[in-house]
Amino acid sequence: MRRMRPDELKRIPLDRLKGVGNKRAGMFAGLGIYSCYDLLFHFPRAYEDWTVKTIEEAVPGSVCAVKGTVSAPLKKNMVRRGLTIYKGSVFDGTGKMNISLFNTAYAAASLRQGEEFVFYGRIEGHPRSKSMSSPKFMPSASAPPIRPLYPAGQGLTQTVISGAVKDLLSRVDVIDDPLPEEMRVRLSLCPLDEAVRTVHGPESGEKLDRAVRRLTFEELFCMQLGLLSLRKRERAPTGKAVGRCDMSRFFASLPFKPTKAQMRAMREAAADMMKNVPMNRLLQGDVGSGKTVVAAGLMYFAWKSGFQSVMMVPTEILAEQHCATLKKLLSPLGMTVELLTSSVRGAEREELLERVANGVTSVLVGTHAVIGDRVEFYNVGLAVTDEQHRFGVRQRRKLTEKGGPAHTLVMSATPIPRTLALIIYGDLDISVLDELPPGRREIRTYCVGSGARERVNGFIEKHIRAGRQVYVVCPAIDDGSEDSAVLRHKRLTERFPGARVGLLHGKMKPADKEKTMRMFAEGKTDVLVSTTVIEVGVDVPSATLMIVEEAEKFGLSQLHQLRGRVGRSDRQSFCVLISDVKGDEAEERLKAMCSCSDGFEIAKKDLELRGPGDFFGSRQHGLPLLRIADLHSDMDILESAAEEAKKLYSSDPDLSEPEHEPLREEVNALFEQASGA
Repeated sequence: MRRMRPDELKRIPLDRLKGVGNKRAGMFAGLGIYSCYDLLFHFPRAYEDWTVKTIEEAVPGSVCAVKGTVSAPLKKNMVRRGLTIYKGSVFDGTGKMNISLFNTAYAAASLRQGEEFVFYGRIEGHPRSKSMSSPKFMPSASAPPIRPLYPAGQGLTQTVISGAVKDLLSRVDVIDDPLPEEMRVRLSLCPLDEAVRTVHGPESGEKLDRAVRRLTFEELFCMQLGLLSLRKRERAPTGKAVGRCDMSRFFASLPFKPTKAQMRAMREAAADMMKNVPMNRLLQGDVGSGKTVVAAGLMYFAWKSGFQSVMMVPTEILAEQHCATLKKLLSPLGMTVELLTSSVRGAEREELLERVANGVTSVLVGTHAVIGDRVEFYNVGLAVTDEQHRFGVRQRRKLTEKGGPAHTLVMSATPIPRTLALIIYGDLDISVLDELPPGRREIRTYCVGSGARERVNGFIEKHIRAGRQVYVVCPAIDDGSEDSAVLRHKRLTERFPGARVGLLHGKMKPADKEKTMRMFAEGKTDVLVSTTVIEVGVDVPSATLMIVEEAEKFGLSQLHQLRGRVGRSDRQSFCVLISDVKGDEAEERLKAMCSCSDGFEIAKKDLELRGPGDFFGSRQHGLPLLRIADLHSDMDILESAAEEAKKLYSSDPDLSEPEHEPLREEVNALFEQASGA
């Protein structure tokens, strides 16, 4: 391998590398690493500072690296069956330090008398008698000043991963740079080759910071270019401009007065829909803020100009609930609202498709069935997606292109701080519902330890006797712990023999999940034990109690989403977080949940505490996965990347100039990966 472009590296399999055969290549594949390119951009998750201190400088209680010479072979001590301790000592010019290794005969034998090593670990003892237990160590000649720690697993150790990376870098002379040189010089960004080599083997903290900044900029810059390209494709001129109309009949038919936020969102969207380019708007609103009413108003607005509307939601039962709600709101006005899911079959389905194609159906609500090849609209003007992060960019685009480019409204109950959202959702304008409808009570939230289990059970019993329903959410399906969904379901069934206790988790067949959720929605289940599959769920007004087991394992935004499953009526609702974990971050998260009910404030806090990887979950559909950027701490780079992307996009929107070809390939690859759902 010599001078390499990223696309060339993608074609080189891992088993070309030293020490990586077919078996290890399979292990790397388990980490999502299939080619030399993937390995090169498998960045460390953290670093250890192996800057050497003398034994005298090492402070008891601190974690540091100490260089010392082995004074004698380590002595073997059999403590008991299964436990062997190897003890020895090392020295430098300033003092002596004791070393202890546990059940590691090979490692102990490698510490040969008279040889010099660097030891990394926690200093124990006191100033005149220092020691290290189970230190990491390596020969001083090969010990780096800063040691990278990679995302590992699948049977791969840090040594194997770093060895493969080192071998790969030794074979590549230079990695070609996709960023224009003029931009790099103007923004003081180091070349890609330097940045990649530095993050894998930094010589100093200063050089590492420079490399990370460069890679972060490139990642966010490409994301912004991709989003601008999406906006261009989705903003092509259309003949779907909606004319002005009197909305007073719609507002008069509502059984309540819309909030100021709902009215503002409808005005913003209506102004977009009156233009001859498609609206592309994100409607963000906390759980229960009334997003469906906004959607209904816009559907009425489109209908008055002769346009149909379509709404796509992630699950069948949610589609049924939305359909029922929209019928209540729109049928009295003369609109026909119908449902299309995989359960609608045979002659019934054919008749429905014919009504949609002939324009008899005003609003079609359904799952991804609404983007099926046989679904043809008469004149669709508005396409709505609910819980938009459940759908990929391609699915969203396919929905909007049914019958020609339509106005698009995507709805989400996952709050994202507005400044961040404006940049992340570069292909969307944003409306925010930042107030709850009158009559909704704040959900009272408490945090207790597992020692209060019987009190919690008594609270569950009180709600069941009052005819209310209860959610119990567990972090795992069946990991053998008492707090797993399967065992918690068993315990609650035993504890409440007369109650109807259901179980819901991700490994169930889709039909079984739908059936279980429907039984709960219809009041045929008293307690539903579930994993987070109910995080985005249906509207169950009689559910008034949410119990979350091992709450410290969830992010703040996720806990807020779970809490939003209750409090869907004027009855007082409660959320009980169960956690025994002590620690600054865990306690701060749970304390924030108990003291705050504003989803946007919680989102800000979550981003601060956990970073974007956990904030968005394992996959934020439709957006690229970020390898190195941190959307909280890198906001300055994000803003700079957005500005530079707009400049480049205005001069070469298709990235068709020869010098931009590598950049175009990188942007395309980023979004193909993100939208492959």
